[in-house]
Amino acid sequence: MLDLLVTGGTAVMPTGAQLADIGVAGGKIAAIGGPGSLQTAGAARIVDAGGQIVMPGGIDPHVHCSMPIPFPGRNEDLLSAPPEQVSRAALYGGTTTVLDFAQCPSDQPLQRSIESRRREWAGACYCDYGFHLLLQGKLAQGLFDALPEAIEEGHASVKMFTTDIRPNRQGRRVQFGDIWEVLKILAAKGGIAAIHAEDNDIVMHMYEKLIREDRVGFENMAEVHNTLSEDLSFNRVIRLAENIEGAALYMVHVSAATGVAAIARSRAHGFPIYGETLHQYLLYTAEDYKRPAGQMYHTYPSLKFAKDQEALWAATGHGAIQAIATDEVCCPLQVKLQGRRIDDTTGGNSGVEPRLALMYTHMVEKRGYSLADFVGLVSSNAARIMGLYPRKGALAIGSDADIVLLDPSARRVVRKEDRHETDYTPWEGHEVAALPSMTILRGKVVVDNGTLLASPSDGQFLPRNIGSDIRARPVL
Repeated sequence: MLDLLVTGGTAVMPTGAQLADIGVAGGKIAAIGGPGSLQTAGAARIVDAGGQIVMPGGIDPHVHCSMPIPFPGRNEDLLSAPPEQVSRAALYGGTTTVLDFAQCPSDQPLQRSIESRRREWAGACYCDYGFHLLLQGKLAQGLFDALPEAIEEGHASVKMFTTDIRPNRQGRRVQFGDIWEVLKILAAKGGIAAIHAEDNDIVMHMYEKLIREDRVGFENMAEVHNTLSEDLSFNRVIRLAENIEGAALYMVHVSAATGVAAIARSRAHGFPIYGETLHQYLLYTAEDYKRPAGQMYHTYPSLKFAKDQEALWAATGHGAIQAIATDEVCCPLQVKLQGRRIDDTTGGNSGVEPRLALMYTHMVEKRGYSLADFVGLVSSNAARIMGLYPRKGALAIGSDADIVLLDPSARRVVRKEDRHETDYTPWEGHEVAALPSMTILRGKVVVDNGTLLASPSDGQFLPRNIGSDIRARPVL
């Protein structure tokens, strides 16, 4: 007997979208058959998904929970929303897995940093989760020595910055020699590097230039975090990695046409590099900085221009972009709007909840993407790149029963009052063409027509190992 039977919906499976019934037992997908074919097996609960899209749970590969945010007039940083708050909103929006970051300072043993982050999340996350290791500043030899074991234990992705981002927040940038050494370790142990790539010299030069010219308003942000910076930094990191046998790259939050072009060139030569963009970049441009409360739309790197947005959209069509993330930094509106200068504006956004609905609207309804391509960009591709597939990101026998029912009859305008993240949404007033009506996590119905049925102890930590196919060539 099945624990749960989802029947009558259009299921988006690895083989494509078709009408199918999905049977769940023991938290896994136990059976898949044609409409009505699993009824005789019996089920403790039957869910009628008629007229709805049945898809694997969304995967957001880039969120920041409990992250320090500078706040003027305070001696210590504020923190962005904790995993409990963000993961709850994720479930409401149909996302069942998030990947955050374990900050690993060089003056602390690597294992201690990882254990500290895991303790912080244990019993405090509604959905499943994993961590990228976040390395910053000058890396100590002890960190290099401990990294191979951490990768083998399932922390298979390592994030590094090529810039300090802001002149008053030094210590993020990792020197290229250290990046080189980390890439060699990742190549040997089967990991992948997640790179925030901006040219630090160009970025800091532009801060100095605009401050000298008294053009410090945040509406000038695209001049600082500019397309040339993305061009130079992407190509430098790529050339470094291309000279290391077995290396693989995941370029986070690609924002410009120059970044798209750099990834495309490397992929054309057969190098295993993958691109992530954000729904901010796909739906907003630097012109939106001029709107009232324009800081609301900002993240780092900055929003760019219409031609960059066009290139990003084109790259989601089996090109240089494989995943659409949020770079989630959930905070109150007061904090998001605190800065008005190029050097004090808060990055990130509260976007994990509306991501699936927005992307379905702009991909499937407005641009004619197939359901399979939509699911790839918001779930399956991230699962494959980050070593979660087919446990996550697939409606397949043996996969975790992370299932979302997306209702295309539930057209609605996004309002902050309906959100579960914070007191604002940068998507206020956007019309979405579908909404999740049910979210299922490992066979448990956790959101049912707007009612939360989960607890913060439901989330499980996910150790990850990157597939050899992902690291051998650009397979997606």
